[in-house]
Amino acid sequence: MTDQKRPLQPGEPAPAFALPAVKPEEGTVSLESLRGRPFLIGFYRGLHCPFCRRQVLQLAGMQPALRALGVETLAVINTPLEHARLYFRHRPTPVSLLCDVQCATHRAYGVQYLEFLPDGTGERHEWPYRASMAQFEAARINPTGELPEPMQPMEANGVLNAKDGFELQEPDAAIFASYGTQLVGHFLVDAAGIVRWVQIEAPDGPGGLCIFPNAAQLIAAAGSLA
Repeated sequence: MTDQKRPLQPGEPAPAFALPAVKPEEGTVSLESLRGRPFLIGFYRGLHCPFCRRQVLQLAGMQPALRALGVETLAVINTPLEHARLYFRHRPTPVSLLCDVQCATHRAYGVQYLEFLPDGTGERHEWPYRASMAQFEAARINPTGELPEPMQPMEANGVLNAKDGFELQEPDAAIFASYGTQLVGHFLVDAAGIVRWVQIEAPDGPGGLCIFPNAAQLIAAAGSLA
């Protein structure tokens, strides 16, 4: 039986965290440093994930609207700090980017990671905690409409990385090998540190992988705090 915790639910307190920021001038960002300010926090895979990179870009475009609602925007990326700094030095963003190389904060908020069951096992599938490789391989996705047709998730990653001219470096490959099945989650936390809205990737199965909240959904969630 998996020992993963369920995702935090609305009404529960956000766990404390303290993570290094990609922008050196931001230092360390913590739950305590954000106290008194509502914030939207997204937990993402590493830079190897083209869909995560696209979501960070979407958050950057939304930041003025979110800030007008009094909501700060944070993105936690499963990438070594110096590697993230090198990447975003050439792709600056107004979003506060934080690094968690071991996904410890992802875990604290209950954002699941998928474990594949051994072939021939009699163990029960329990999405999104455990699945067979066949179940994963059967999925077909095209969440951004950029692919010529729906593709298997790993194949889709390769196509979009090639389109972006993104080549995995050694830190990307190491993160992918250790945390490649990490799911993505978004949480809206109010000024008192209480979770008010939650979205977790692919709640119903692998066909929902890489489908993240759109701008309208995030703005509506942020507006509900008022």
